[in-house]
Amino acid sequence: MIEKVARPFFVIIQLLMRELPPEIEQYRDRLWRREDALKVDSAEEVEAMVNDVGFCLGLTDSRTPLPSVYTAVCGRRDAHLPRNVQKDHEASRAWVLKDEVMARGRVFYAKLLKGKSWFVAPRLIPAFNAIWGAPKKKEKDELSDNARKVLKVLRKEWEMATADLRRECRFENKTDLTKAIDELQRNMKVVPQEALYVPKFTYIWTLTEARFPEEMELKMARDDAVRELARAYLSMCGMTLLGDMSRTFGFFRWESGRANHQLVDEGFAERLSTGVYKLADL
Repeated sequence: MIEKVARPFFVIIQLLMRELPPEIEQYRDRLWRREDALKVDSAEEVEAMVNDVGFCLGLTDSRTPLPSVYTAVCGRRDAHLPRNVQKDHEASRAWVLKDEVMARGRVFYAKLLKGKSWFVAPRLIPAFNAIWGAPKKKEKDELSDNARKVLKVLRKEWEMATADLRRECRFENKTDLTKAIDELQRNMKVVPQEALYVPKFTYIWTLTEARFPEEMELKMARDDAVRELARAYLSMCGMTLLGDMSRTFGFFRWESGRANHQLVDEGFAERLSTGVYKLADL
């Protein structure tokens, strides 16, 4: 009887200290490939991980509480990016795999949220697009003049290298193109299709709708999209603490809370305390 009472109390203390129970960390170890036996070393293995977790980052380490290709390459919880990533074998390997996955085009890859590069499973593209994508009829209001210039050129050419794109858009300043491309990635309008290193480094850019036509065609209401991202996020993490989802996606707290409550009503999640949810089948 004492043990039954003590365990929930111990779990609450852990949550107040923002520490996860060991079984949740072990769950993440398996799903995020943070074990030596599960670490990734091929584009196919990266794609399998992205499809398992739903979405992940590229070159982030254990200081960011999300799965990443770099952490999966290392195959350990405490992976830390060194200051000089160019000379680090694991960081270099993660970069090469990123390029290979990008070129294969089987999962979404772009600089999407908070200036970070994200990998997204095709099944979640409609949800991301419903929230961050700029509808075609609203492009004039939501996109800058420079972003629309780039979009106009790519809709004519379908793919183009960075330097050619800058010349075609008649940008005198390289920064203008960089900002426009970043804006279009945030709005899920363009994605890098390939990275070339010879004769010099450049990206080949293309339209997201050209690479993922079926997924970009699907329409989803914002509330439904937030709920599906909450489902994917909880499935990926096993347990989420107060504010975790809002910090990750930039949602309002009430928006994240409503989506999680809907998952509880479905029987998909359990609510342990305010803002704390766990997968029901864990």
